[in-house]
Amino acid sequence: MADSLIAIYNSSEFNGNELALLREILVDETNPEKIIIFADLLINMAAKDSLFLDLRDGYMQKGYALRLLGDYPESLESYFESMRFAEKSIKKQGVGEIYISIADVYSIMGNSITAENYYGRGIELLREADYPPSLASALLNAGDNAFKVDKFDLALTYFKESTDIFGEVDYPLGKGYGLGNVGMVYAAQGKDDLAEQNMNEAIEILEELQDYPPISEYLIAISEIYQKKEDWQTSIEYAKRSLDLATQYGLKDEISDANLKLSELYEKVGEQALALNYFKSHIAYRDSVKNIEAVQQMADTRTDFEVAQKQLEVDLQKKNQRIIVIATSITILFIALLAIAQYRRFRFVRATNKIIEEEKQRSDNLLLNILPEETAEELKANGKVRAKKYESATVLFTDFAGFTSYSKDLSPEVLVETVSHYFSKFDEIMEKYGLEKIKTIGDSYMCAGGLPFVTKDHAHKMLCAAFEIARFTEETKQDLNTREMSFDIRIGISSGPVVAGVVGSKKFAFDIWGDTVNIAARMESNAEPGKINISESTYNLVKDSFKCSYRGEIEVKNRGILKMYYADSIIDGVTFKQFEEGNSVMS
Repeated sequence: MADSLIAIYNSSEFNGNELALLREILVDETNPEKIIIFADLLINMAAKDSLFLDLRDGYMQKGYALRLLGDYPESLESYFESMRFAEKSIKKQGVGEIYISIADVYSIMGNSITAENYYGRGIELLREADYPPSLASALLNAGDNAFKVDKFDLALTYFKESTDIFGEVDYPLGKGYGLGNVGMVYAAQGKDDLAEQNMNEAIEILEELQDYPPISEYLIAISEIYQKKEDWQTSIEYAKRSLDLATQYGLKDEISDANLKLSELYEKVGEQALALNYFKSHIAYRDSVKNIEAVQQMADTRTDFEVAQKQLEVDLQKKNQRIIVIATSITILFIALLAIAQYRRFRFVRATNKIIEEEKQRSDNLLLNILPEETAEELKANGKVRAKKYESATVLFTDFAGFTSYSKDLSPEVLVETVSHYFSKFDEIMEKYGLEKIKTIGDSYMCAGGLPFVTKDHAHKMLCAAFEIARFTEETKQDLNTREMSFDIRIGISSGPVVAGVVGSKKFAFDIWGDTVNIAARMESNAEPGKINISESTYNLVKDSFKCSYRGEIEVKNRGILKMYYADSIIDGVTFKQFEEGNSVMS
């Protein structure tokens, strides 16, 4: 449809309403690069006559296309421009939908706090506009954002309301997604029966609509429910259903995920050969199509060259001896031109190689910004990174007390500046003590010691870093220039085994998993502001070097009773050569 409309637009015979045709093209076009072209045309035409609604729609479509292309800053800029023109209109629906689009971008970027703020504003306006389809979609996206950061109750509220609205307006696809998402939340909360019930209802609806990718995903989620129960046979059956469905309909990502899940399950039941076969299928399918186009292009280029060479030989053989002088002259001219061409090609190749080398260095530097050096080298050498278990590591979480209420009224620019002020200093502290930053989630900072290079003093280094983080936060509160962006900080630390690896096949991310990570997070959430709360395992490693106060046995959500300690200070007289600089600050 879009191609037909574009053909009409480009026709010299078209003399209709150009603005109306551009609107129709933008509604039907799916190629983001083409959307940007026609959105700019609409914007330029609308700007001449100050047509605010068309300007709003043009920037809205452009923001959507830029989001698909992964250019999130430019996408936000377009959405904010769209908002500027939408606010000149009296239609609250349009403004609300732009708020939701802005929230979607922040959610994709991992800034869940800002996303939640914009979702709230957009949902409020869509309720006032009384337009159920847009409201239901907004609630669905807001629920997904809450689910990503483990705000399960909030996510459940959003998903349930969205599902009810989709049911009332008789939109089964939306209802199917809503039920499936409700099931995913219940699964995360450990409410397995409710999770399976909702996901099976979703699968039934989506099968009728022939929407197979989410069905495959829900089947894997149900498989994981039975995996937790150690009902291996049922878990394997659901994973196989997911693989069969994905294979039948050529769903590449889902085929890879199902193979990976089956590999994991067969390894659990001791079927190592089957586990290896499924893992090989996972890797083979994931990697099989990556270089096909490049290889085909190289083959075509070589074939064209060989044909051209052959044709040249035939033409030369047909040269008539009677024009030998002319042929000789042409040959000399050809050699001269070839020499010039070769010289130019040499200069081009040299310049290109320089650019390639610079880009390679740039890529290596970018890779080292997101992955530890050892992990980055393994990824470059093998194209993948094997997950690795570390028997002893220390994990730290931080969180700012009262940050959510503080940030809800801030502009995005001020919010980013505030968080960056703290996290940039935390990064310096990590580098100072040889610790590994893992990631940030909203206003939470996560790091680890004892990996990727194994060390025995990871707990001591982490305590030193924790004291510096706490001191910097306190100094910021006392600084008149930064007092408005100051907070109290909670710090939680735990030590023990973890598994580390790289997730993702396009946007790589180094991450760690395990019970130690979960306990460290619980230590943080149960700490008082300004305190460093450590687990029993960490206390046993540092008790001879740091003064600690026993808090007692404390009830922890989903963990039962845990012993906790506050780290107060370094013990007088204790020195570590590797921490000389850190200890002088702590004294």
